[in-house]
Amino acid sequence: MTSHTPVFPSSTQQVLTALPVPRHVAIIMDGNGRWAKSRHLPRIAGHKRGVETVREVTRACIDLGIEFLTLFAFSSENWRRPQEEVTMLRQLFLMALEQEISKLDRNGIRLKIIGDLAPFGERIEELALRAEELTARNTRLTLTVAANYGGRWDLLQAIGKLVRKYPGQTGGFSEEQFAPLLAMDYAPEPDLFIRTGGEQRISNFLLWHVAYTELYFTPKLWPDFDRKALDEAIEWFVARERRFGRTSEQLESGGAENSKSDPAPAPAGRRI
Repeated sequence: MTSHTPVFPSSTQQVLTALPVPRHVAIIMDGNGRWAKSRHLPRIAGHKRGVETVREVTRACIDLGIEFLTLFAFSSENWRRPQEEVTMLRQLFLMALEQEISKLDRNGIRLKIIGDLAPFGERIEELALRAEELTARNTRLTLTVAANYGGRWDLLQAIGKLVRKYPGQTGGFSEEQFAPLLAMDYAPEPDLFIRTGGEQRISNFLLWHVAYTELYFTPKLWPDFDRKALDEAIEWFVARERRFGRTSEQLESGGAENSKSDPAPAPAGRRI
């Protein structure tokens, strides 16, 4: 972690502030293949249409004032798919890096890519690094693409960094020591998690980060997920009562604003 990396509050140590719109939205983009199959098209057609949805949702997030958008593009388990589809997904990823980055930069979007990119090959690793460097100073929206990412991988790589950073410490690690070593240390925890396609699983995505995230599942397939669908998800989010371990009565008796923003002391001995 560099010295300028921001420090974001932990939902298990502090009651976070209620927001009129989510600051950070994370999405599992599910249903591309089924969308194509229902139209008697090859699966790759669904993935290509899904890229159009990424553009639309990104624009909508900017319009709504959402600061962070994280998209699960390729999981560490997706290598189990047919080799032909994996190869096409890799080519689509490469094409997006070659063709979309200048557009992101012109629109003030910072791109971050998390996951183990080595299996994708040197060309993709090089383009990803170049894209992050080109857009590093942009502040309009931080768009994170999770590629060959898994929540368990993220935890294990952070543990590896932890023991190397504190070689003389054999236990009693704190969240403050651990959390900055995760792949997405530059962003707050997601406020809203969306999964399209009708499945109701987290699927090894951001396991540490979604401890108190609101989980929204929709039957809409990703290529059909438009601005209206995003608005509906956010309306659902706004109506949620985010208690962070407290009761509804505590929120009402203590005043909504204070109850949702006062820091909560961490229990003694919370260590890894």
